[in-house]
Amino acid sequence: MEIQQNEKDFAQLVREHKTTIYTVCYMFSKDEDEVNDLFQEVLVNLWKGLGTFKGDSDVKTWIYRVALNTCISQDRKKKRQKTVPLAMDVNPFTDTDADSKQVQALNHRISKLQPFDRAIVLLWLENMSYEEIGTVVGISTKNVSVRLFRIKEQLKQMQD
Repeated sequence: MEIQQNEKDFAQLVREHKTTIYTVCYMFSKDEDEVNDLFQEVLVNLWKGLGTFKGDSDVKTWIYRVALNTCISQDRKKKRQKTVPLAMDVNPFTDTDADSKQVQALNHRISKLQPFDRAIVLLWLENMSYEEIGTVVGISTKNVSVRLFRIKEQLKQMQD
């Protein structure tokens, strides 16, 4: 009976926070299949960690932390493996209007950042406070402020 309740609670948790999880995954890959793989990996890690979540922080903070740690770990593994991407004639992620091009340019620049800096930018773009960002990534609020300033400068200096 308890397992069924845990499954129901987990399903509800996923329903409530799937956009957050997907957003984190999307920041680490633009390939739809890879994003789905990351999403599944995050769900596995959330399920494994559900029993250890003590409620000391907000559940959304915990979900961000698990999702970011999972994506960063997978990103590191991916960089150690050499893969050859399949060429596609159609790219469903491209749009041609000016706003879409600006968003794509920003996403391209963000993807060049180190995983930890990418995580900070993602949380900032999600309108989280510096304190919340610090809690999720495990640094002080002051450090968040300094890192965000440096990241913004770095993004300004990048060439597309």
